[in-house]
Amino acid sequence: MARILDYVGLSFDDVLLVPRRSPIRSRKEVITRSRLTRRIWLNIPILSAAMDSVTESRMAVTMAREGGIGVIHRFMPPERQAEEVAKVKRAENIVIENPMTISPETTVEEAKKIMKANGISGLLVVDADNKLLGILTRRDVVFEDSDRKLVKDCMTPRKDLITASPGISIDEAREIFRKNKIEKLPIVDENGRLKGLITSADLIKREAYPNASRDSRGRLLAAAAVGVREREIERVKLLVEAGADIIVIDVAHGHSEMCIEMIKKIKKMYGDEVDVIAGNVATPEGVEDLASAGADAVKVGIGPGSVCTTRIVAGVGVPQLTAVMKCSEAAEKMDVPIIADGGIRESGDLVKALAAGASTVMIGRLLAGTDESPGTVVLKNGRRYKIYRGMASMYAMLGREFRLRENEAEALLDASEYSYYAEGVEAYVPYTGSAADVIRRLVAGLRSGMSYLGARTIDELRKNAIFIRVTELGYRESTPHDVELV
Repeated sequence: MARILDYVGLSFDDVLLVPRRSPIRSRKEVITRSRLTRRIWLNIPILSAAMDSVTESRMAVTMAREGGIGVIHRFMPPERQAEEVAKVKRAENIVIENPMTISPETTVEEAKKIMKANGISGLLVVDADNKLLGILTRRDVVFEDSDRKLVKDCMTPRKDLITASPGISIDEAREIFRKNKIEKLPIVDENGRLKGLITSADLIKREAYPNASRDSRGRLLAAAAVGVREREIERVKLLVEAGADIIVIDVAHGHSEMCIEMIKKIKKMYGDEVDVIAGNVATPEGVEDLASAGADAVKVGIGPGSVCTTRIVAGVGVPQLTAVMKCSEAAEKMDVPIIADGGIRESGDLVKALAAGASTVMIGRLLAGTDESPGTVVLKNGRRYKIYRGMASMYAMLGREFRLRENEAEALLDASEYSYYAEGVEAYVPYTGSAADVIRRLVAGLRSGMSYLGARTIDELRKNAIFIRVTELGYRESTPHDVELV
């Protein structure tokens, strides 16, 4: 028989945090570092959502440079998703262990194509035994009239190159760049074989983004989403080979047998080589079951997203603040972090989610209107927007069907069916410029909220948090009112 729980479900707008006595003199004292998974930490507790209108490689690179992480969506062929992951891992590197190489017998035309396709400015020239013969840069070929000319006739030969040995430190590499005014430093062993490459651009980027989320080899962290069907195992393999640090099992109802089985399969295949985040759930039992199956973090949120209609269509969900608070109790017992996914409209909601027990927060809408999100800017009534859609919306599902089926006519016939059970909508969101600016504003709001509670760390924020429920008029009082906004 159906029953009603003895507590009221609350959303972020139903509460405020009570200010506390604070010893903090400056918001710079606040530390926003937080645990993402059992073993991976982020310098800011923010993830970008695994949605096709939010996160591909460009967004993931920006997120990692700011100290968070981006989850590259799964609504594309596995090979392309793996390449998106590889782009993030190549974006910054202390030592590029597998730099792009070319044969000396290749034509200049082909070399230009390779550099353009990979967005690089140079290729290392090697023989069949991977011995370094020289380097070909864009400057060597930009004014070359004959594209049929061979690489060996245009390259800078090995004897004129500055090289380094394996194991060189960052400081040693920086000094070589300073003294020799070069841009690329090949790493070769005692036999002359190529072992890697260090570029001055990567060292500059490392200094420009000191708080970036990086792996043990200095590369930006990258996460990628997968589904729960059997065919997704091949996708997982490609993503791990491309360098994904985290696999995110991303389904609407994560507290399911299929999700639990997928967690077990991935952990059996890779163990601690790759972390697994699973979700979404909205109950303590969901957290317990996914964590017991091996999940290294659990996503919490059923229906709070701005373009999600699950609660209206299916009548299912738990208001997000209550879901996070209840799930965090189970997460603490299981020693597994939870991620609050959805419902974040302002930086204040971010503060409330973390205070309620989330270790990190996943954001979609606030990042969908930025330069780094996929899609183009559109004009509507003289204002600029970008398209944002829920991944259970009709057009998102139909797009997946086209990609998965060879028979497009058959896929098109299913459009009417999707319109009946779609649990998301398509919408315009205002164009907001740089994602980095949006993230920095959110982090500034987080620092402010933590300072009001006298919290120097996320853990202290949770310990110091006291929520007070507010009425509808209390919420109105919290917003700009009784004035005409400029």
